[in-house]
Amino acid sequence: MRRILLPLALAGFLAGPALAVQPDEILDDPALEARAREISRDLRCLVCRNENIDDSDAGLARDLRLLVRERLLEGDSNREVVDFIVDRYGEYVLLNPRREGMNLLLWLAGPAMLILGGGVSLVYIRRRRTDATLPDTPLSPEEQKRLDQILDR
Repeated sequence: MRRILLPLALAGFLAGPALAVQPDEILDDPALEARAREISRDLRCLVCRNENIDDSDAGLARDLRLLVRERLLEGDSNREVVDFIVDRYGEYVLLNPRREGMNLLLWLAGPAMLILGGGVSLVYIRRRRTDATLPDTPLSPEEQKRLDQILDR
C-alpha cells in the first residue's frame, strides 16, 4: 500500500497549479504575451468568481483571454484593453476594483468603521471607569421607604 500511496502523494505535492491558457491562445510575440498575462491576472472570471481568467477553464474566461489578446494585437495599451472589457462587462470583471467614484466610498468605509468603532469603545470604557469610581452614597430615608414599597417589605 505504501508503494502506491507514496508516489501518488509525491506527484500531487510536486504538481503545480495548471493554467487554463491553451497553447492555441498564446501569442507569438513574447512581449505581447507577457502583457496579456499581466492584464489577465487582474480580470475576474465571471463564471468562477474569485479566479482570474488565466486560471479558469470556463468558456467565458477563454473568450475573455482571446479578447485581451485580440485587443493587444490591434495595438491597444493595457489600460485601453481593461477599459474596453470593463465597458463591456462592468466593473465586476476587475479583481481589484478601481479606487474612484462610488468605489472610493467602499474602499474608505472599512477603515472609517474601524476608527468609529474604536472611538465609541474608548468613550464607553472611559465612562464606565468614571462610573465605577463614584462613591457609594446611602439611600435617603424617602428613597429607602419607596424601595421598600416597591419590594413589598
